[in-house]
Amino acid sequence: MLIDSHCHLDRIDLKPYQNDFGCFMQKVTDSQIEYLLCIAIDLEAYPAMLARVADYPQISVSVGVHPNEHEGHDPSAEELIELGQNPKVIAIGETGLDYFRSEGDLSWQHQRFRTHIAAAKALKKPLIIHTREAKDDTLKILAEEGAADVGGIIHCFTEDWEFAQRAMDLNFYISFSGIVTFNNATAIKDVAQRIPADRFLIETDSPYLAPVPFRGKTNYPLYVRHVAEHIAQLRGTTFEEVAQLSRDNFYRLFGMA
Repeated sequence: MLIDSHCHLDRIDLKPYQNDFGCFMQKVTDSQIEYLLCIAIDLEAYPAMLARVADYPQISVSVGVHPNEHEGHDPSAEELIELGQNPKVIAIGETGLDYFRSEGDLSWQHQRFRTHIAAAKALKKPLIIHTREAKDDTLKILAEEGAADVGGIIHCFTEDWEFAQRAMDLNFYISFSGIVTFNNATAIKDVAQRIPADRFLIETDSPYLAPVPFRGKTNYPLYVRHVAEHIAQLRGTTFEEVAQLSRDNFYRLFGMA
C-alpha cells in the first residue's frame, strides 16, 4: 500500500471523475493508496480544503502559508497554534524559503518561516519544508530555531547529497516527487540511491510536477506509484519494498506507527 506524503487535493481537476471528489477517492482506494497528506498553501483556501477532506479518515492535513504567497493573511504563531490543534492537522506548512519566485528584500519570508517553526514546536508537530534556491538559508534558519525538536519533511527534494545529509542531521526526512523520474534530475537520482532506507518518503505534489510518463500533464495522487517504481529501479530493489519503507517512514514520523 502506498502513501502520498504531499498533495493538494483542493486544487486537483476532478473533471475526469465527474467532478465528484467521492468518485476520485474511490479510484485512489482502488489504486492501493492508503493514506494522503493534503498540504495547505494559504489560509484563505484552508477552510474549504479542510471541509473537502473532513469525512475521509485516510486524509490528514497541514496548516500554513507557502513562502511565495504574497496577497493573503500572514498568520502569527498563535493563530497557527490555534488552527493546528484540530486533530485533522498533523503538520505545519508548507513553509520555508523560495528565492526563485520571490525577489528583493525577503526578510518577511524569513520571519514567516521562523513563525511556522515556533508554531510547530509549540504543537509538537512536524514541519513541511519548501526550499528553492535557498538551501543555505533554509538550513541556517532550521538550525537557529531548533526545528530538529520536531523534524519534518524536505518536500519535493531538488538538492544534492550534501544538503540531504545536513537536513537529516536536523531530523528531517527527504521526500521525492515526480521530478526524480526526469532524465535530467541526476543529482536527485543520486540522493534517491544513497538515502538511508529509514529516511525517505514519496509524494506527488499533485496537481503539479507529474512524473514520467505524464510529465507536463495534470498530476494526481494515483501517480505516486510511478515515483515508487522509479526509486525501486534506482535502488535495485522492488516496488513493494519502496512502498513499504516509505509507508513505515511516514507513520513513524507522524507517530502513527
